Amino acid sequence: MSQLIRHVIAGMGLACLSLPSFAQKKAAYLAPRQYHVYQTTTPIKLDGKPDEAAWQKAEWSQDFTDIEGDKQPAPAMRTRLKMLWDQDYLYILTELEDQNIWATLHQHDTIIYHDNDFEVFVDPDGDTHQYFELEINPYNTVMDLFMPKPYRENGDALMNWDAQGMRTATHIDGTLNKPGDKDKKWTVEMAIPFSAFGFFNQHIKMKDSTMWRINFSRVEWDTDIVNGKYVKRTDKASGKPLPEHNWVWSPQGIINMHAPEKWGYLFFVQRPVGSTPIKLSIPAIEEAKETLWDVYHKQHEYRQSHGRYATSLSDLGITESTFTVNGITYTLTMEAISGQYTATISDKTGAQRASIDQEGKVTTKKH
Repeated sequence: MSQLIRHVIAGMGLACLSLPSFAQKKAAYLAPRQYHVYQTTTPIKLDGKPDEAAWQKAEWSQDFTDIEGDKQPAPAMRTRLKMLWDQDYLYILTELEDQNIWATLHQHDTIIYHDNDFEVFVDPDGDTHQYFELEINPYNTVMDLFMPKPYRENGDALMNWDAQGMRTATHIDGTLNKPGDKDKKWTVEMAIPFSAFGFFNQHIKMKDSTMWRINFSRVEWDTDIVNGKYVKRTDKASGKPLPEHNWVWSPQGIINMHAPEKWGYLFFVQRPVGSTPIKLSIPAIEEAKETLWDVYHKQHEYRQSHGRYATSLSDLGITESTFTVNGITYTLTMEAISGQYTATISDKTGAQRASIDQEGKVTTKKH
């Protein structure tokens, strides 16, 4: 979550987890990271320890970076992860280096990022709406929620949603809540059933090369030891805790995890882990969608100034309607009235086609 969202929620409490709509400034494009997840043919024991042979064969992800990317210093502590899958579960193993491991929260669905935590964000169909967030602290306390749409579009976090059937475990390489010693790391192991991401008994059957949008975040608070306890470091002038560090797998470019269009890509590979790696490329239309997001941000600015949406691209200062990405030429069009719009990009054949509406929902033509 962004610092803005965290601070607002902290002041409001659990009763209200939404924010007013806002026109988020468009950040520079950062190519999202990708991970190819291979299958495990043997069961995974959830104990927070990567003892299984399948985990040993799985590739580590890139180290986490600051949420804004290279604009900020590299994280002070290493975070990395691995993934596996079978027909029922997505498995995630995360390693978080930390010399001072602490936690305070034990109750399910408390606001876990008030502790140091690990967070998972999943948008299976990549439309930026109807996505999922999971958070876990070193105590193995979980917060899980469903977002019908992002906070920027007045989305409400549905805390009564639970990842039914999910199993989690943590392991501490050190001593939890013992100031003065030097810990090494804590690890998180998760088995998330694909059924948890379905609605109305929808059966999600994974296929080879299926692509999801996904990202991972680590929240880390600076602490001091006061009277033998870990205490969040405060600003001397205000007395309030310093802002948390937000370290992520795929950099967002902005301090906001609730911009699903900036998450990384997860490719499911229907081969046993340890197989010869295969190369799967992100479709060109994914980068081409940046043009749609340009329209989205400009339309929000236009509405703030004029009280309505622009009805033509020229009103938004867009004079070029064709552009090329990776050798493919796309055409941008828009249909609009004062209260709504749909912008569309399409290649010459119409085989690659995607649209965005006034709520930032993206629809992509399926082959």
